[in-house]
Amino acid sequence: MSKTIRVAVLGLGTVGSGIIRILQDDPEMIARRAGCQFDIRYVVVRDLQKKRTVSLPSGTVMTSDWHQAVTDPNVDVVVEVIGGITTAKDAVLAALKARKHVVTANKALLATFGDEVFDAAKASGVSIAFEAAVAGGIPIIATVGNSLTGNRVESIEAILNGTSNFILSEMANKKRAYSDVLAEAQRLGYAEADPAMDSDGTDAAQKLTLLTRLAYGKKVEVKEFLRQGINTLELADMLYADELGYRVKLLAMTRLVGKQLEMHVEPTLIRRSRAIARTDGAINIVELHGNAVGRLIVSGPGAGEMPTASAVVADLIDMAIGRAQLTFPRLELWNSDSGLSVMPAEEIERRYYLRFTVEDRPHVIADITDILGRQEISLSSVIQHESPERDASGASAAVPLVIMTHRTSEGRIRAAEAELAKLGSVRRPHIRMPVAD
Repeated sequence: MSKTIRVAVLGLGTVGSGIIRILQDDPEMIARRAGCQFDIRYVVVRDLQKKRTVSLPSGTVMTSDWHQAVTDPNVDVVVEVIGGITTAKDAVLAALKARKHVVTANKALLATFGDEVFDAAKASGVSIAFEAAVAGGIPIIATVGNSLTGNRVESIEAILNGTSNFILSEMANKKRAYSDVLAEAQRLGYAEADPAMDSDGTDAAQKLTLLTRLAYGKKVEVKEFLRQGINTLELADMLYADELGYRVKLLAMTRLVGKQLEMHVEPTLIRRSRAIARTDGAINIVELHGNAVGRLIVSGPGAGEMPTASAVVADLIDMAIGRAQLTFPRLELWNSDSGLSVMPAEEIERRYYLRFTVEDRPHVIADITDILGRQEISLSSVIQHESPERDASGASAAVPLVIMTHRTSEGRIRAAEAELAKLGSVRRPHIRMPVAD
């Protein structure tokens, strides 16, 4: 590359504005570390009339025509921060075809169309850097893809979605209902108007597939493993977890078991003593276990303007000095036969938290434990707080029953649930969460 790197930035929203701010805040430091100047040739936006919170450098062309920006022969690197997977995919593929290096923060694009995008980069002899696509400002892509290459990664346990972590933290710490905290998260900008991808676990699952691909050379699609969101949880679950010595977190996990990968993204009870359980607010944390390094924990802001922009600018500097061009072709992105398969969900073994709403009458607990026992599920503890014998109408009161199991399989739990659904004394729905001790 020349002494000036010419850049097209696609998107001037939260992250795009942060990138411009970082490059303008201390250009001497950036130039010293990159060994060159960055020249923002284009900024591509949807609405040219919209008022912006950041001033563009002199000479920068603001346009709504992404094709002009990514095919201009005077552009060296294209930065994609527009989000989504339709326009972003077209623009990134066009940039790669035009032999431009690409920096992206788009985890959905890479999780959905990673093969096509990575193959296009390889065919054109250019590189893609995507540190900002997972965990915002945390340097987890570099850690897994470069720093831990001397290790066999035994497991990844992570909080990868700041919105869900903020909601669960507020519920637990301030004893607030899910709906109330979600509304606050939307007011604060942590959650979108449509929070589905955060609350149903999709966002965290997409990020987990990228980490898994880097760590194990195995392409896994979100539909291939267990994914459950936080939108069915109630404040009662936070309180019972606390009583039992746990916190509830949306845990994303990949674990190497022989030649299989145990994978899931689910609300999980984690012992309060663990760092991952104590991580509150809109913060991400990743705990890795390597066969040589042992346990490694990295934590920090997982989203937001400046943390995500920080990761993008670091990737730009890597492109400028040539580091990305050396490391990208050697990442585990094209291994078609890693020898690993995804463990069937039914074979996953762990402990479980179960909360039922049951009629307060004789033999109910005996019926439930009998069904669990027939599936060889043993009980670690049972909580049923004292309650009135009758409700306001004079009928038998409905009371919560919380059971912690010993280690068992997902398949046995599912079989037990099918039988429990037939009991007239157990009301729907019930809550089930795995336990990570």
